[in-house]
Amino acid sequence: MADEEMKVIIGLEVHCQLDTISKLFCGCSADFRADAPNTHVCPVCLGLPGALPVLNKKAIEYALKVAKALNCTIPEEGEFCRKNYFYPDLVKAYQITMGDDPLAIGGYIEIEDDAGNPKSVNMTRIHVEEDPGRLVHMGNKERGHYTLVDYNRSGVPLIEMVTEPELSSPKEARRLLNKLRATLEYLDVFDPEKEGSIRVDANISIKGHERVEIKNISSYKGVEKALTFEITRQKNLIRRGGTIARETRHFQEGKGTTTSARSKETANDYRYFPEPDLPVIRVSDWVKDIVLPELPDARRDRFMQQYGIAVNHARTLTGDLRLAEFYETVADVGAAIAASWIADILIGELNYRDMALGVVTASTPAFKEIIILVRDKKITDIAGVEVLRVWLDNLQTGAKSETPAEIVDRLGLTREEGESFRTIVEQILAANPQAVADHKAGKKGALNFIVGQVMKETKGKSDPREIHAMIAEIVGE
Repeated sequence: MADEEMKVIIGLEVHCQLDTISKLFCGCSADFRADAPNTHVCPVCLGLPGALPVLNKKAIEYALKVAKALNCTIPEEGEFCRKNYFYPDLVKAYQITMGDDPLAIGGYIEIEDDAGNPKSVNMTRIHVEEDPGRLVHMGNKERGHYTLVDYNRSGVPLIEMVTEPELSSPKEARRLLNKLRATLEYLDVFDPEKEGSIRVDANISIKGHERVEIKNISSYKGVEKALTFEITRQKNLIRRGGTIARETRHFQEGKGTTTSARSKETANDYRYFPEPDLPVIRVSDWVKDIVLPELPDARRDRFMQQYGIAVNHARTLTGDLRLAEFYETVADVGAAIAASWIADILIGELNYRDMALGVVTASTPAFKEIIILVRDKKITDIAGVEVLRVWLDNLQTGAKSETPAEIVDRLGLTREEGESFRTIVEQILAANPQAVADHKAGKKGALNFIVGQVMKETKGKSDPREIHAMIAEIVGE
């Protein structure tokens, strides 16, 4: 089939827990993870007869900050409704949410498409709602499987941000989620370190076929994997002459697959009607008093202008608030070299070790010392990476503290001038005549193998650029 006939259409519904002290409609603590199950509850969030909700003003203010940052329009009125459905973690058998009159409509998010071009993804709406409780699945071989319900989460304030179906690939979806997470973090309305603080429902279809919803995906990587699997499943089914069912599916994180859960509900199935215990809210006038902080795109542009760093480095550094702040504490050693070391090297080393950035920020002077050693040509780039790895390993294991300079001395990584390695270069050239012949025949990169062998022999003490220049001189380039 033609590519246009198999066009992928994706829309996202992103649920974010607002980091307020109390719940959306009562005074119970919203920190549902802190204490024993079913201890942060009261008649309101347990839905007991006669209990009346009282709206949390701070939650609405946080939601309006998000709406303003995403360029939304705030209508004159918003209205809470009851969304009726039965599920064990929904103690009232209805959820208080917003229906046809949400808090905000429209808006957009700027990302890049898969070709690297700017793309504006339009928003449909942002509304406020309460989180249901939490199901905890238990069980073992002796007792069998069973499920417990914790209502500590019941009533925690959520915002749901709905995009138009304008995403064209799983990678675009992940980029949008990364941009959205960064924006929420800069706004200081949620805690990205808390498990489950963002959950995603992904809607996906192949052009001309029914839409499938994948519910409650808890990670950005999971969203990309779920969509990738679902695209393959749907396209294969279409090629075999099958029919795509309009349904809700669950993502199996461990297997990387989706499974059918139920047929997709429509709005009528939920029997929305206005919440009789909450008045219509009129908060459009609040927006003018909301002052937004510097957001990711603005900070990216400032980094490029103020520090003169490349756009790819600026984009990486400003994609995480803590990373951006850390860079600004390190940039005085040299803006370009600091950007390169953080964006190109440090992030990868931290991810490999599953280490948090906070471990490094607590020892910023030592990290700066590594960069300074490289900047001042006391050690080579390769030796600098080795020093960084040893230093991070020491931090992670709690080993005896060593300064970067002490690591250099202990491992003998002090840089030496290229001329001291001329004999080694000549020996390796003599042992690899084919590489020399290929170079003289005009094959690009033919000498890279020789450079690598010299670097290995000199244990990273030599600069590869100096070695490459020396080789070119010896072979008569």
